[in-house]
Amino acid sequence: MNSLEQLKKYTKVVADTGDFESIKQFKPIDSTTNPSLIYAASQDPKYDYLLGDAIAYANARSKDKKVQLSYCMDRLAVNFGIEILKIVPGRVSTEVDARLSFDTKATIEKARFLIRLYESSGISRDRILIKIAATWEGIRAAEVLENDGIHTNLTLLFSDIQAIACAEAGVQLISPFVGRILDWHKKDRKVNHIDAQEDPGVLSVTEIFNYYKKFDYKTEIMGASFRNTGEIIELAGCDLLTISPKLLAELESSNNPIEQKLNRENAKSKDIKKVELDEKSFRWLFNQNAMATEKLAEGIRNFSADLVKLEKFIAAKL
Repeated sequence: MNSLEQLKKYTKVVADTGDFESIKQFKPIDSTTNPSLIYAASQDPKYDYLLGDAIAYANARSKDKKVQLSYCMDRLAVNFGIEILKIVPGRVSTEVDARLSFDTKATIEKARFLIRLYESSGISRDRILIKIAATWEGIRAAEVLENDGIHTNLTLLFSDIQAIACAEAGVQLISPFVGRILDWHKKDRKVNHIDAQEDPGVLSVTEIFNYYKKFDYKTEIMGASFRNTGEIIELAGCDLLTISPKLLAELESSNNPIEQKLNRENAKSKDIKKVELDEKSFRWLFNQNAMATEKLAEGIRNFSADLVKLEKFIAAKL
């Protein structure tokens, strides 16, 4: 078996792309998208029909350009999700506007609207994960949504504190950003390389995995944002890993042996103390982590910038 086939024995593989051909090629269980991926895919003329449908949907619902744009953005994200669900057997993650990351009420409203769009197209909510930034406000929104039967994927997650708060809120899945943690530490240490076994992103996900399994949390862990296959190999055994087409291709073309690195039994045997969190302790402990606070803020800014780029592209078409 090639390395990708071996990895699939221990971990659910998810495609981190909006490109349907890549998803067909690598046969992942789930798929995840974001505005950057949808923007890139929207530049390809073969997806014009998805944008055309979104524009028609928006035009039929409002004459106000600003309202049209909002409708069109949501419909386009859902259109990509629906097409992806024709290929993958599992779920697709669809992202809430990053500019709502500090607004619990608006995040809940947007998530419910996205689910209504999916359900009106005959897609069960069980196949959708609503992607929300792992701010305190985002986690609170996810808690409400989970109680409504709307499952969530908490993204831009860089710390055990965020992960613990998500588990306590009963979210379905978290996406720790392995590669972005590595980026910060390479810059901070002024080095060009850190071995995968010592990679701070890998170590962070390993710590979260052990905590979750030790205390029997049901929240799934999906490692994300990988910079190299070494990081992926070190996290074999994680619940899920979302991987770009480039790295999926590298794994598929490799025959290096893959061993399970993370497992529940090892986690159960570890001496780990349970952490109690409320809003004050969450904010204080999170603030103590310079990497996590910087990368969360940067991630929200970058996702927001990508949204604006996508909006400008769509506005020109409306």
